[in-house]
Amino acid sequence: MSLVSVEPRLPSWWLEDALAREGNPAPAPALAEDAIADVAIVGGGYTGLWTALALRERAPDLQIGLLEAEICGHGPSGRNGGFVHGYWASLPGILPVLGAERALELARAGEQIIPGIRAWAEARGEDVWLVESGMLEVSAAPAQDGSVEKAAAAAARVGRPDQTVALTPEDVAQRVSSPVFRNGVFYPECATVHPGLLVRALRRAALDAGVTLHERTPVTAVRSGSPTELETPSGTLRAQEVVLATNAALTGWSPASRNLTNFGSYIVLTEPAPEALAAIGWTGGEAIVDGRMFLHYFRTTRDGRVLMGSGSGPIGFGGRIDDRFSLDRPTAGRAEAGLRRLLPGLAGVRVERAWGGPIDVSADHLPFFRTKPGTRIHYGAGYSGHGVGPSWLGGRILASLVLDAADEWTRSPLASRALPRLPPEPLRRAGGGLVRWAIMACETAEEEGRRPALAARAAAALPRLLGMELGTR
Repeated sequence: MSLVSVEPRLPSWWLEDALAREGNPAPAPALAEDAIADVAIVGGGYTGLWTALALRERAPDLQIGLLEAEICGHGPSGRNGGFVHGYWASLPGILPVLGAERALELARAGEQIIPGIRAWAEARGEDVWLVESGMLEVSAAPAQDGSVEKAAAAAARVGRPDQTVALTPEDVAQRVSSPVFRNGVFYPECATVHPGLLVRALRRAALDAGVTLHERTPVTAVRSGSPTELETPSGTLRAQEVVLATNAALTGWSPASRNLTNFGSYIVLTEPAPEALAAIGWTGGEAIVDGRMFLHYFRTTRDGRVLMGSGSGPIGFGGRIDDRFSLDRPTAGRAEAGLRRLLPGLAGVRVERAWGGPIDVSADHLPFFRTKPGTRIHYGAGYSGHGVGPSWLGGRILASLVLDAADEWTRSPLASRALPRLPPEPLRRAGGGLVRWAIMACETAEEEGRRPALAARAAAALPRLLGMELGTR
């Protein structure tokens, strides 16, 4: 079992740092009595806040109320790795799901994300540590070579070779030196941000735009109707239009529950070490992922820290979110082990923080945005660990659903494709646990130069044999 140097805990370093820079402001007042709004949004993360801002821009007279169970940024929006990109890097996975035409449509829509965030931040004078340096996908074991080669070829097959650059081992080493890195591919369409600064900047923008924000206000019941009622501990908010933007928490809510499951993702963050980064040549600010299915994702920060994440955390059951998603030492240990294996040149750099959180994983690894039939309740979820950029799209899609618009956003594959379902519980948890164990065993063996055991190889192949996208490698 891999050991972690520090106990995982919350809040994340991102949120703690952002709040300190903001002067540790008090939360917005909780809802204290019954209230009404034209639109009620549940969830004060990226999706909810982008939706509020999109609505304010397109329908400035709407009265918008936003309810957040903790404070804005407490959830995944303040805990993630801060990778911002659309769907060019995901093209090999979305081609079999959407087909070439619709996959290309989605990838083109995603090209708006980074310019959109940049323009928004510049217009408001917000520094969110936006660094537009692209992303590397590297092979860190012979078994990962094929995945990287497939990724390098996907954009060329749809007529956009400009979106991927195949890299030799020598090319990779010029960007970052590691004895385990092999070939790779460079994606120009990727940036990084400080997630905490971004979500808190969105919060300020929503308040400036006249959105009524209530923090420390969990929604305990949703009663659909005209209006829909959102019950909280101290009052009920009634609205004709409701947006549920709680991501992983929607895993336990029907109808989203049939298409979602939860996985844990953990991050370790080092002390500042700019000299060590210079020694391995990683000074260009590129985000990096490896070729595993339960991938490692890693990046640098403005102050010279290294963040290493592991998407190998626990699987949820029936939508429940508990301490396994934030306090699981083994998964944090795997993130730290990834840091030491992939970047041995940083051996003397101390890990300073560790934290985790749940990610909402859809059956086809793409987010979806829908309106619950027979209601005016709109929702979005399923980012599958890739939400910082696509939540910008999600805010626009949800705003169009609220406004009942027939436009590019409601026609998007994210709002209109057929949604595959996951098996019901307890098969989902049992089967997912088996496949997770098998894939982790296979990937560990491959990295150690061993042939995976037959049982692990057989179990790891089950999703593909059953025609499923989730859990395939």
